[in-house]
Amino acid sequence: MDNIKTKNVFYGVLIVAVLILSYSAYSYSQTYADSMMLRSFSVTGEAKVNAVPDIATVDLGVVTEGGTDVAKLQEQNTTKMNKIIDYLKGQKIEAKDIKTTGYSLEPRYQYSSCTGNMVCPPPAIVGYTVRQNATVKIRDFKVIGKVLQGVVAAGANTVSQLSFTFDDMDSLLGQVKGEAVKKAQLKAKALASTAGFRLGELLSIEDNGNSYQPMPYGIGGGADIAMMKSVSAPAPAIEPGSQDLTASVVLRYGIK
Repeated sequence: MDNIKTKNVFYGVLIVAVLILSYSAYSYSQTYADSMMLRSFSVTGEAKVNAVPDIATVDLGVVTEGGTDVAKLQEQNTTKMNKIIDYLKGQKIEAKDIKTTGYSLEPRYQYSSCTGNMVCPPPAIVGYTVRQNATVKIRDFKVIGKVLQGVVAAGANTVSQLSFTFDDMDSLLGQVKGEAVKKAQLKAKALASTAGFRLGELLSIEDNGNSYQPMPYGIGGGADIAMMKSVSAPAPAIEPGSQDLTASVVLRYGIK
């Protein structure tokens, strides 16, 4: 019995000792971290790169409305969409740059007008609407206008969301962030020299993110597309312009 009590006391003392050591280590680490924060400073570096986009993206599609013969509607829609895709490939747009983004079959209902105490019959399906959409990347800017004109002639009745972007976005963002880091480093050296202390080691780097807004161009659908077909509109002139990519970083240095 005494041995059991002795063991219990021993384990209790051991647990208390471990807790004290753990707390001491934690307190030391916190104190050390606080002291490092007191003997450190941070600088912000910002950079901007102006670049010309090298990819245009556009959404296009075919909407087919008709009666209740679903198979016939699907066939009509598919025939038009396949013709559009064949046209795009004929303009040297690769299959990897043509992506189907949606396909839907939706019923269209007719509702009865009911007044007073009349019992209204349920809505009746009078037809269906088939929609198929695709997003296309155009890498040769010289054919953008021709492609926009050609897909309408091939059967597209919705064309929208034309925008310009960059094929290798990661490389550009890496470039602008690298410039932001360089500016922050120069700022840190200048600040240390002016304040009269030696620059310590780099303690942390914080990425404040980057800013990039794709440039959209409005292209209508529906009536606008019908008008383009009826008057055989010439290919529009499309210019990508240039866009700004910005980045911001925060560097924290120790003070010697």
